[in-house]
Amino acid sequence: MQDLTLVMAQLDPLVGDIPGNTEAAIEAVREARIEHRADIVVLPELFLTGYPPEDLLLRPSLETRLVTARQRMADKVVGNVLVIVGYPGYREGNLYNLAGALYNGEWLGEYAKQALPNYQVFDEQRYFSAGSQPLVLEHCGAKLGLLICEDLWEPEPVKQAREAGADILITLNASPYHQDKPAERRALLKARAEEVQRPVVYVNQIGGQDELVFDGGSAVVDAQGTLCVQAPHWQVGVMPVRFVREEARWVPESGECDPEVEPEESLYCALVTGVRDYVNKSGFPGVVIGLSGGIDSALTLAIAVDALGADRVHAVMMPYHYTADISKQDAAAQARLLGVDYDVMPISAVVEAFTETLAESFAGTERDTTEENLQSRTRGVLLMAISNKKGLMVLTTGNKSEMAVGYATLYGDMVGGYNALKDVYKTWVYRLAKWRNAQEPAIPERVIERPPSAELAPDQQDSDSLPDYDMLDAILMRYIESDMSAEEIIEAGFARDAVYRVVSLVDRCEYKRRQAPVGVRVTPRGFGRDRRYPIVNGWQPGA
Repeated sequence: MQDLTLVMAQLDPLVGDIPGNTEAAIEAVREARIEHRADIVVLPELFLTGYPPEDLLLRPSLETRLVTARQRMADKVVGNVLVIVGYPGYREGNLYNLAGALYNGEWLGEYAKQALPNYQVFDEQRYFSAGSQPLVLEHCGAKLGLLICEDLWEPEPVKQAREAGADILITLNASPYHQDKPAERRALLKARAEEVQRPVVYVNQIGGQDELVFDGGSAVVDAQGTLCVQAPHWQVGVMPVRFVREEARWVPESGECDPEVEPEESLYCALVTGVRDYVNKSGFPGVVIGLSGGIDSALTLAIAVDALGADRVHAVMMPYHYTADISKQDAAAQARLLGVDYDVMPISAVVEAFTETLAESFAGTERDTTEENLQSRTRGVLLMAISNKKGLMVLTTGNKSEMAVGYATLYGDMVGGYNALKDVYKTWVYRLAKWRNAQEPAIPERVIERPPSAELAPDQQDSDSLPDYDMLDAILMRYIESDMSAEEIIEAGFARDAVYRVVSLVDRCEYKRRQAPVGVRVTPRGFGRDRRYPIVNGWQPGA
């Protein structure tokens, strides 16, 4: 019986580190050969540069560096193993997204990605020319048809590979995560395999890159679309699958399959991965967080500790006159529970100094949100001072619901280098907090149960100025994620006044979001690469 072992190398590259990524590829091939006797090793899309390289693709030295990297791989990867790896490359004056095949020190061929996505976070038509031809390689008696990521989402490249004689389809991917994306991929793999009656190997990148996170979940389905092998989500590693020849077909044997998890677990892992890789790849020794005793900062603290370890996390409570005693108590209790460094820095004297300095300028005016924002901006100043002095990155704590309607203070609670919750709606903040506590206590229960408040004024609650979060998030999801008009949302059963108030706030606060820190993108329409609205515009949201 003929058989072959294919190893999916699910790795976490660093964008721009071509030498480092090359060495990681070489080491993965070495491990696959020693541990699994691999005949074929497949690495993700654009692995040698990391994904997405963005305007690094325009650097004049790109091709020279990649020639060096590919020669390094050719020198080091010898013997009876076929390696398929992704990288960009200039060919006849055009830049392509390529999958190259290396065998025994020789590059045998290259496949150029045909379907170039230009939606959501993708901008590949800015950089790449589209390929037009299939590539099928024979190895160990199997004919391997190569594809790259978006090619699998379009039917034509898959059909081309089958018509060119492919027995097995191999697709290299850098597929970013968003909620429900793993299920979307499984459905896609099943559909494509059934269409062409060929097994499909799907190798995905893992790790965080700026706002994007990649969840791995590399998988193999048979010709009927049945899942045979799936690598763990959110874990770097190599995963083997054995193919056997049965009559005229190559059939993948069943192996390990990562079990399905609750949506809260998947989302929480995405946030942890995003924070960990952003901090570590940026070279920060740790983070500092303003811990208010509220649920957003409490969840952010738990994520940071899970991502980096307690010894790399510093929490600071900065109370003012309106900070409730239970907020102080709960913040201190959580800091003790998670074992982080914890300081208390009252801000009354600083706020009063600002107020006194501004007194003449403010003479004859009424007290309003300006004085509330001074509290928030004082806290931002202190956190940035700690950041500067200790080299720690500030993790800001606002959620997507707040960022959508501008319920945040520029140069105050928006101060920071990264935001774990930037793309997480408030209703999901509560779901994640409850899920995390169910695994192991990390957040005082009272923080989850009490009504949310910014505590910038006496007896203040979020509900004083916003609809309840269930309603707010339902409106926001329709307006932001689904691009529904105000009138369409009203027709779906929401009160006219509430809808117009919310969508007006969203539209008015684009200028704030442009100045917000980058954060983990976990929905199909995150604030950042996904949603690019003009700051100044006269668009009316009704129709």
